[in-house]
Amino acid sequence: PSPGTLCRTKPTDLVFIIDSSRSVRPHEFEKIKVFVSRVVEALDVGPNATRVGIVNYASSVRSELSLQGPQSRAALLQAVRRIQPLSTGTMTGLAIQFAVSRAFSAAEGGRDGAPDFKKVSGRGKGPVPPAPCLGPLSVLKRIPTIIATVSHSRADFPVGPARGCAVQGVGARLAPPAAPALSSVPAVVSDLCATGDHDCQQVCVSTPGAYRCACRDGFSLNSDGKTCTACNGGLGSALDLVFLIDGSKSVRPENFELVKKFINQIVDSLEVSDKQAQVGLVQYSSSVRQEFPLGQFKNKKDIKAAVKKMSYMEKGTMTGQALKYLVDSSFSIINGARPGVPKVGIVFTDGRSQDYISDAAKKAKDSGFRMFAVGVGNAVEDELREIASEPVAEHYFYTADFRTISKIGKKLQMKICVEEDPCECKSIMKFQTKVEDLINSLQQ
Repeated sequence: PSPGTLCRTKPTDLVFIIDSSRSVRPHEFEKIKVFVSRVVEALDVGPNATRVGIVNYASSVRSELSLQGPQSRAALLQAVRRIQPLSTGTMTGLAIQFAVSRAFSAAEGGRDGAPDFKKVSGRGKGPVPPAPCLGPLSVLKRIPTIIATVSHSRADFPVGPARGCAVQGVGARLAPPAAPALSSVPAVVSDLCATGDHDCQQVCVSTPGAYRCACRDGFSLNSDGKTCTACNGGLGSALDLVFLIDGSKSVRPENFELVKKFINQIVDSLEVSDKQAQVGLVQYSSSVRQEFPLGQFKNKKDIKAAVKKMSYMEKGTMTGQALKYLVDSSFSIINGARPGVPKVGIVFTDGRSQDYISDAAKKAKDSGFRMFAVGVGNAVEDELREIASEPVAEHYFYTADFRTISKIGKKLQMKICVEEDPCECKSIMKFQTKVEDLINSLQQ
């Protein structure tokens, strides 16, 4: 269709299958989301028109939106905006099998007689069948389904297998090295803020291919990304920050010294005082030990000295027990926490927890604590994501090598405060800006 017009067809079931594996870089994943948003805006969507579903995959498969989910254009664009990368392996075959058995099923909103159209967005070298029509692909091609593949310019698989994902007559569009495939989508983005096709409570801000919600001065945006809450003031630049550090045997003494340097790098970025930032430190292994509570030390020098003196526990990995201690004790008034002051927890671990973490991780976030999870070596990324606050991709970090953790602080800082919020304190914004520089290189 010409720019600005909708693609009106008979009722169609359209499912996007999006590769969010670790090889897809953050800026590339954002381009994928823009691509999906532009396609959605070009369609005549609705329960009785084109229905849209979204499947997100890496080593596992996640249904982000089923065909029976909300089908207004505003709801679809919001769903796209909220997708977070899974950042693990690339199981393309598993994702296609999910589409065969689940995504187009009647239970998920698939309609009899409606053409099924599937877009596969891939970057990595997934376990695609060597012959085009083997496995899930051959099954999918025997049902009335149209498959189109869109691969990134850095995709590892060759043209042949990618084209093998598509039925005859619908070729794969592969990007030439100098131009991303996403640019081939016609720019039919409408101004949803101007048309009122959005669900923002106060302010709608147009962005490429979508929109975002904002709030008027004196209000802060809630976690739903739509509604606003009036600011309650607070204690200005105050911040209560607690480190929860894995001291298990697998860390090893030389790496434990690097962890202590990591802590002190972040402490260096804070304005420490009675009225500004307070720092607490908890170490755990098979048991939990409070090294020092919030407010015990009044300046950076004393905090850093106490961190350096911390002895290595060297036992198991009871992350769930440690999280429970953080919720029940570390942020309690008796241990120096201040009412009304933002609470931030940074969890550092190098392995799989030997106990159950879900309840304590959920309670920490439900209590309003902003939780960051940093994993090294054998840390389990699913556990890191469970600990991290929303949006998860901005609150958890992983590296394979302890020698790179000194670079984590910078990225961590930036993720805490992406943009200035009238309800946030100056200390948090400084913390985010500086720690961002420390963690950024961890991902490189």
